[in-house]
Amino acid sequence: MGNSSKDDSATSGDASAGDAQPSNSKLYSSGEKVLAYHGPRIYEAKVQKAEIRKNEWRYFVHYLGWSKNWDEWVGEDRLMKPTEENVKKQQALDKKQNAEKNVRTGRSSQPKAKTSVDAKVDKEDIKNIVSKGKKRRHDLGVEKGSVTVEKLVKIQIPATLKKQLVDDWTFVTQQDKLVTLPRSPTIDEILTKYLEYKTKKDTTVADSIGESLKGIRRYFDRALPMMLLYTKERKQYIETIVDGVSPSTIYGAEHLLRLFVKLPELLAYMTIEEETLNRLQQILLDFLKFLQKSQSTFFLSTYDGTKVSGGKGKGKEE
Repeated sequence: MGNSSKDDSATSGDASAGDAQPSNSKLYSSGEKVLAYHGPRIYEAKVQKAEIRKNEWRYFVHYLGWSKNWDEWVGEDRLMKPTEENVKKQQALDKKQNAEKNVRTGRSSQPKAKTSVDAKVDKEDIKNIVSKGKKRRHDLGVEKGSVTVEKLVKIQIPATLKKQLVDDWTFVTQQDKLVTLPRSPTIDEILTKYLEYKTKKDTTVADSIGESLKGIRRYFDRALPMMLLYTKERKQYIETIVDGVSPSTIYGAEHLLRLFVKLPELLAYMTIEEETLNRLQQILLDFLKFLQKSQSTFFLSTYDGTKVSGGKGKGKEE
């Protein structure tokens, strides 16, 4: 699912407060199934409750099949009745988004089998992220006690960081503003600060945490041009990342946070031991809490960078 926030003031499709007068009767009732806009897609949802807020009806919805962490207050402009016409609209949007994603990533409609080299690289990255500083088995293939990461990796993004993701989407895709590069602090600097923060509490974790952060850094550098950029950011990336420069030395927290939305997708084809999976989730959750604790320092409150000029080139989802 795209990025969102539980705070009713953070939803990207909200109308301006006070513009509309509340109707005497609400359009949707508690328990009613609806279709709800969320980013560029439409999802099936259920109305949990309805209240008049800021002079208009607001609806607290749960997206069917998604974690309760995505539940949020939305306005009537985000909801539709599940009529045959609206269902067709939902299907058309899904088809369009999937087609655009395939074009951007160079994928055909037929799945491409991973080569042994691809699989080895992925396994090495996983081991770097979850390493405990001791020698691990080289092969993390399917074994007794292993689990499918696609089903079990859950990355719970704190509510304030979800709002950050929504603001990020709005600045770039709706207001045509970009993050000024290079950022300060950069991703490398943030990872270093986290390592210092952890080693102050326990110096014995320096090696293991350091290896974990190297894995996150490698994943970011590889994923950024493939799936973390919006279309309107493509030109800026091409002009900035030259001569073998590492993106993690240029970009900041805004783009790093997007990685955490995509990590379950990146890990989808891996199998991993349950103990390792639990360690992975602990590391990711603890790092997100660290980002949240220093949110005002690490993240921009507004984007003042040069406005988008044309949006050429193939980019990521908007």
